[in-house]
Amino acid sequence: MPGETIILFVVLPVAAYLIGSIPTGFLIGLAKGVDVRRAGSGNVGATNVGRVLGRRWGYLCFLLDVLKGLIPVLAAGWLLHEVGRSGGAAPSAIPAANHQIAWLLVGLGTILGHVFSIFLKFRGGKGVATSLGVTLGFFPYLTYAGLAAFAVWLIVALIWRYVSLASVVAALSFPPLFLAACRIFGWPVLGLAPLLTFGLSMMLLVIIRHRSNIKRLLAGTENKIGGRGRGQ
Repeated sequence: MPGETIILFVVLPVAAYLIGSIPTGFLIGLAKGVDVRRAGSGNVGATNVGRVLGRRWGYLCFLLDVLKGLIPVLAAGWLLHEVGRSGGAAPSAIPAANHQIAWLLVGLGTILGHVFSIFLKFRGGKGVATSLGVTLGFFPYLTYAGLAAFAVWLIVALIWRYVSLASVVAALSFPPLFLAACRIFGWPVLGLAPLLTFGLSMMLLVIIRHRSNIKRLLAGTENKIGGRGRGQ
């Protein structure tokens, strides 16, 4: 296997997984003398950190989890752009399928690291904030859909005050928003098929990770924003 291929398809995804595995919520809790795995819902994500430690710490956790997804994907995108240019690709060209896949493996590695952290015995958060960071990093192809999905999340959270409901609705909205962006900007959907497949996979992962929340929503027992019961 050529050295470049090893770097793109093995080294970068593994590095992204390790970065995603950094348990920011857990570390913030330790800095405050609290193991967030044993408080609130027991989740290490921003929602539970904010519930247990206070909103500002939840916001900090959310920001750091977004950056965990954003920075590795941006760096990989820059590297792949340079590789494409050295191979004679036009600066404005849609990335080749193999470059899209290498790029996506970095994003996937980061999300899987957050959800199945090697530092927490392969347990972790629900992947919403890190997935947002990943979509923003796939500039420009997933960025606009990611921003629109985040707007959906904010609207649903403000109206119904359920973080879990907002996360699921935002995840469901992402694929159609991506298709809308393709139509608006004239991007070929077939040419970006790996990115669309990735978007659908992220949607399914978020929904699966929220299955217990969905059950509580249907039962009317899910915790609202500002509540102290079980939730995210």
